[in-house]
Amino acid sequence: MKIHYVTGMDAVLATREHSATHPQTGREWVFRDADERVALSLSQRLGLPDVVARILSARGVTLAEADAFLNPSLKISLPDPSHLMDMDAAAERVASGVIAGERIALFGDYDVDGATSTALLARYLRALGQNPIIYIPDRMSEGYGPNAPALLALKERGAALVLTLDGGTLAYEPLQAAYEAGLDVIVIDHHAGAAQKPACYALVNPNRIDETSPHRQLAAVGVAFLLAVAINRKLRERRFFKVTEKSDTRHPTSVTPAVAEPDLRPLLDLVALGTICDVVPLVGVNRALVAQGLKVMAARGNLGIRTLLDLAKVDEKPGVYHAGFIIGPRINAGGRVGRSDLGARLLLTEDEAEALELARELDRHNAERKAIEAMVLEQAFAQAEAADPANPILIVASQGWHPGVIGIVAGRLKERFYKPVAVIALENGIGKASARSVAGFDFGAAVIAAREAGLLVAGGGHAMAAGFTVLEAKIPALTEFLASRIDNRDLGARPLLLDGSLSLAGATAELASSLERLGPFGQGNPHVRLVIRNAVNLKPEWTGTGEHLKTLLIDRLSNARLSAIAFRCVGTPLGDALLSTRGKEINVAGQLRLSEWNGKPQVSLMIEDIAIPA
Repeated sequence: MKIHYVTGMDAVLATREHSATHPQTGREWVFRDADERVALSLSQRLGLPDVVARILSARGVTLAEADAFLNPSLKISLPDPSHLMDMDAAAERVASGVIAGERIALFGDYDVDGATSTALLARYLRALGQNPIIYIPDRMSEGYGPNAPALLALKERGAALVLTLDGGTLAYEPLQAAYEAGLDVIVIDHHAGAAQKPACYALVNPNRIDETSPHRQLAAVGVAFLLAVAINRKLRERRFFKVTEKSDTRHPTSVTPAVAEPDLRPLLDLVALGTICDVVPLVGVNRALVAQGLKVMAARGNLGIRTLLDLAKVDEKPGVYHAGFIIGPRINAGGRVGRSDLGARLLLTEDEAEALELARELDRHNAERKAIEAMVLEQAFAQAEAADPANPILIVASQGWHPGVIGIVAGRLKERFYKPVAVIALENGIGKASARSVAGFDFGAAVIAAREAGLLVAGGGHAMAAGFTVLEAKIPALTEFLASRIDNRDLGARPLLLDGSLSLAGATAELASSLERLGPFGQGNPHVRLVIRNAVNLKPEWTGTGEHLKTLLIDRLSNARLSAIAFRCVGTPLGDALLSTRGKEINVAGQLRLSEWNGKPQVSLMIEDIAIPA
């Protein structure tokens, strides 16, 4: 198994070679430059295969960092929850509520991060003997985040404490109404904050404006997990949990223990799912949470997750792909086109019949979502193609677009045009928008600035994704305002970063298995991307859905073969180029994927670009 890595002087040779080829996505192919001495040290001292050591070096992982990178551990990476502002106050308030038997309500968001946060804390509170009220707002009638009528209704139902999950940082009016009604609210969030703090008991958010935490990349479900850790500690300090007879003798207490201390590790599958689907960077603590969470997910202990995997006929060990592209879209579908609480209910149920019913309903909603998305996407693309290409931001809007799919459409437009995008669904003069950004432009901060400038009714988010509500009449002014905040120099080029090149014969299951040691892959730690040279594009053809294109690559010299697929390439330069090069040699950039078929490892290639030799 040989693989050639382009480093040092070879990088110059590769640049010259590729100047005579024509990448079909328009992106420049750039090889990462590995430090040979670091790679050699990594290989020798840690016993790593040469391929893994070289890629680690090229990605800037040092010898001191390599072991923690390859073996992400919560024991090492999980921060003390108390380092987050208001965390101790929040944990103490929840612990007091549990001990006093107060009714606690969870106000979750309708996306995967919100659903997993809600399910995690609901499962945790149930283990403490609580029966929390669960409330997920309706996307269409209530919109994003806490609203005053819902919060006050929770108080009427007996809630003394409400935890808002994946929202609430900018919900000033609703939280003020709750405060005036005497309802304690704790905000658990990760979206960008503003100078004003809402009227709440505690605001736990690594992205609040006065926070000093280095862990700003946590998803809301990660913050919720840290809260559970902190609550456990508070309850332990107050001798709430069952203790051994020996401990009882040494530490008498007047508190009657009700439950054993909950084990938080089985909840990590929910943390992994929410973190992956919210597309936050898989670095630092997120990397450890996802790595350990995927191990828990593989055990299929959560009935809802297991039922979705079974329904999708996934019989292999679930990974980032399964969480992000199979489980996540189905959990999301309820909030997009169905009932917002379906995802959280599925992740909470312990009844097999209910789990199957909910999973099937979400599966149907997901199919409906795809059909609606396709229609909106076609219309949005038409607008985008007609827009001024010199404008640094792309904003499209129309009556009749379903608010539940505009986030996905914004992501597709961002991929195609590589600029910040906002897609606005208009109704009765009001626009509800979902935005996606690219490196170099913080869309969440821009939305907060636009709100403070009086251009928005509401809005918030984080650097790469945001949402807002805008009056239709103010869209032109908003577009001008956002464009003025973008410096094209900050956005930079969008090179296709490559980790190395190899012959088709070298694309083996053994190599793919070695590369998996560098996972979990995602935002912040992209999948290893390789170039396969001089492969004959033998059988390009559309899949049954007509959206993806598959082909068979073959090496004329070794007769090696490799199945390959390019996703969502219909009508794109890449899809057209793959069809037009049938039977011709091409250079292919993509990701090796390892799967199982009848118990045997199978390797395939996910095509991201091709280059046609001149």
